[in-house]
Amino acid sequence: MRWLVLLAALFALQAAHAHKPSDAYLTIERNGATLTGRLDIALRDLELAIGLDADGDGEITWGEVRRQHNAIAALAVERLSITASSRPCPLAVSGHRIDTHTDGAYAVIDLAGRCEADDGLLAIDYRLLFDVDPQHRGLANIVDDGVSRSVVLSAERPRAVVAGDGRLAQFVSYVREGALHIWTGFDHMLFLVGLLLPAVLVRVNGLWAPAPQARPVGLDVLYIVTAFTIAHAITLTLASFNLIEVPSRVAESIVALSIVLAALNNLRPVVDRARWSIAFAFGLVHGLGFANVLAGLNLPRDVLLIALVAFNVGVELGQLAVAAIVLPVAFMFRGTAVYRQVVLVGGSLVIAVLGLAWFVERAFSVALLRG
Repeated sequence: MRWLVLLAALFALQAAHAHKPSDAYLTIERNGATLTGRLDIALRDLELAIGLDADGDGEITWGEVRRQHNAIAALAVERLSITASSRPCPLAVSGHRIDTHTDGAYAVIDLAGRCEADDGLLAIDYRLLFDVDPQHRGLANIVDDGVSRSVVLSAERPRAVVAGDGRLAQFVSYVREGALHIWTGFDHMLFLVGLLLPAVLVRVNGLWAPAPQARPVGLDVLYIVTAFTIAHAITLTLASFNLIEVPSRVAESIVALSIVLAALNNLRPVVDRARWSIAFAFGLVHGLGFANVLAGLNLPRDVLLIALVAFNVGVELGQLAVAAIVLPVAFMFRGTAVYRQVVLVGGSLVIAVLGLAWFVERAFSVALLRG
């Protein structure tokens, strides 16, 4: 077991310095041949991309940002292009500002441009920060002739054509993002795996024993996954409509703490049968993360509802896909000492150490922001 704990500690050291996947917000509005818009980029991402902290004191001042206005403008204009009916709509930077989102300060670049084809279909090509963060997302709100449409741009899908109402395309885009939220969100994934590890076991006389049948195991996992999605949906909806507001770093700290507690519950079970209640309780916090992103887009109510429903469908499908991979293997080996001692106990220790490392890093970041 010593090597397992050592591996967890080494992995945790790396995790403590992990960069949070970034999001930027793009709004483009077309009126006739005229384009106006804004691009919000987190200062922490600009620090990675071009460097802002000139004196290296760990704090970014307005003066340091102002001195890099030309570099910021070049980054935005060179990596963002708009076309109408395949004709370019040249963009220029018309102003610089600073705005505050729930996860920190953002540089706001005001954009202006014109399209020769003022009635053609708009297309966006977005490649802002993919070279420094492959998980970066550009969340775009396109307002064309008074109709708002939303699209998520990524390294795998950097280009999008805004055609018609595009409701189905928007729905599919956010379903994909919901699934990726689980598959690429290491904290969400570890929380889910921590809940799944004991699902193929039952407590007998204070000890873990193999579950006798597959059907109850499958139902238990379905309850866990669905409870998480429902709770996720509740806070996601409330926060997206600005009914509740929790700073991103605070929510992320509690998410990390939830990982620790879920893993420790496997080692010393406080809740051993109704693990869906753990999924529901902490799912309320996990839902705040993406809500902060949606709130930053200021989407119209109808578009926001599409994004909310689609995203939660994607979360459910993403979790079920993980369960479909993990459970058959876990069920096959549930009766072995290797599963109970190495996989359950050792795996839970690894998850707890990682969660604790994330909690310390994120809680410390909260203190820095407040100071």
